[in-house]
Amino acid sequence: MQATDTNAPKSELPLNSKSPVKKLSSLGNLWPFLYPYRSRVFLAFILLCLGSATLLLVPLAFRDLIDFGFVTKAASATSHKGLIGALSLNGHFLVMFALAIFWALMIASRYYTVSWVGERATADLRSAVYARVMTQSPQFFETTQTGEVLSRLTGDTTLIQTVVGSSISMGLRSLFQFTGGMVMLAVTNLYLFSLNIGLMLLLILPIIIIGRSVKKLSRESQDRIADSSAMAGEILNAMPTVQSYTQEQREIARFSKSADISFTTALKRVRVRAMLTMLMVTAVLGTIIFVLWIGARQVSAGTMTGGELASFVLYAMMVAGAVGTMAEVWGDVMRAAGATERLLELLHAEVSIKEPVNAQSLINPSNAAIEFKNVVFYYPSRPQIAALDNVSLSIAAGETIALVGPSGAGKTTLFQCLLRFYEANSGQITINGQNIDTLSLNSLRSNIAIVPQDAVIFSANALENIRYGKPEATDDEVIAAAKAAQVDEFVHKLPDGYQTFLGERGTRLSGGQRQRIAIARAILKDAPILLLDEATSALDAESEILVQQGLNAAMQGRTTLMIAHRLSTVQKANRIIVLENGRIVEIGSPAQLREQGGLYARLAALQLA
Repeated sequence: MQATDTNAPKSELPLNSKSPVKKLSSLGNLWPFLYPYRSRVFLAFILLCLGSATLLLVPLAFRDLIDFGFVTKAASATSHKGLIGALSLNGHFLVMFALAIFWALMIASRYYTVSWVGERATADLRSAVYARVMTQSPQFFETTQTGEVLSRLTGDTTLIQTVVGSSISMGLRSLFQFTGGMVMLAVTNLYLFSLNIGLMLLLILPIIIIGRSVKKLSRESQDRIADSSAMAGEILNAMPTVQSYTQEQREIARFSKSADISFTTALKRVRVRAMLTMLMVTAVLGTIIFVLWIGARQVSAGTMTGGELASFVLYAMMVAGAVGTMAEVWGDVMRAAGATERLLELLHAEVSIKEPVNAQSLINPSNAAIEFKNVVFYYPSRPQIAALDNVSLSIAAGETIALVGPSGAGKTTLFQCLLRFYEANSGQITINGQNIDTLSLNSLRSNIAIVPQDAVIFSANALENIRYGKPEATDDEVIAAAKAAQVDEFVHKLPDGYQTFLGERGTRLSGGQRQRIAIARAILKDAPILLLDEATSALDAESEILVQQGLNAAMQGRTTLMIAHRLSTVQKANRIIVLENGRIVEIGSPAQLREQGGLYARLAALQLA
């Protein structure tokens, strides 16, 4: 392994830092998730154009209805020909009804198509972010709360889904209506249009200024919601501790305070957005009323017809409605831009443990000899203290090694470096002479089974929890592993046996039962390297003897490394490695180490006397 600068600042995800992605450009990063469905996006665009064009014909049909349907034939003969010529009164209404039906059809089709694209692209984005998080090493989670990640996977993706599946479509529709309406206003009466456009241009500056504030406040609001989610996730996972220390009211107060901060931040965003909406509606309607006043004077003077004024009114209302919708959509887009930036931080987060170039598979994995060569490691969160300090150790294939020492001596760190959860700062770790840096992570970890100190139980039944060690295993293989770990003895007492749902994090089991499930899972994996991290620590004396028998069978023919604080569990190990402050201070059999009178002898005197 290459040495790294141990004094370098730790690398972490910039959860609350300002993203370098500016303004709306962050939304452009969603295109890779939309590209596979570009045909549907194009279809939605065509439907949008047809719907907008149809809506723009309605004021013209209304103009003809007034100018041709409500006047005498003599008067209509002297007037303009109109959009569809002179029809009967009923004919004009039939044309308008046909336009309404076609417009409704286009709206419904566009809504379905756009919603499909939004839901599908958001699901793909959520899966991509989750897949990226799943490749991160434990180092990533030293600086990132799971609640924060969950907030981004749920709340932020929902915001994006709303924009992609609805708001952008509404915004484009309004933009088309605004553009088409402005063109038709110019065609209908150029003088009134000139007055209208001059006043409209005065609105652009407030939109830009307030829109930027909405985006900034939206990002801040999402961050505060994520903080609340992270706090809730942490406390809900520690409810027994909270309740045993009677801290429920304190935690309720903490969460309420966090929720109030989220509310205050959201209220700032809502206030600014409401101000934007009020400004836009007031200015647009004021402009329209002023222009219509001028138009009414022209009708009185006979320089324009009543139908033309009516169509101008409809186009003006269409433009006003489009502007109001765009202002509202702009706020949604700004919120989605902030959410996209937060998701992109996860999606583009650097993976600290990367697959090697030209990754190899482990050769002859059935006989795994392990060697640590001058391994030095510093945790990123503690760069001043060496967790492993020049550790060298050779372990023969099939040998059972026990790691003993006080807390913080580096025992679990050896496991984590062997599994490549962390990269050693210097030195090498080899299996059968192959540097683990050259092995694919799948090849390395598939040949290692581990029983952690804190057994992880998933929200599933007992059978599937054990099968997690080997998903393709048959029920008979799972039950055989369960019997070896003494799981069979208590599972039959559960209501539905192996089909019994064990509850979230195994809440329906005792600590010892959860540990035996984890041991059965490791036995089922049948890997050549077995890591036991205090595997029997949660068992009573009787269960420990039974499980130890299963572990002894599982260790046969396997290279086994076990961490133990209870020295009674390591007496049959081939060698005991004693660590202190990240260094190996003693190596030998239990009898040899007791004779040496060192750290092991002192620990043995305290525990085995």
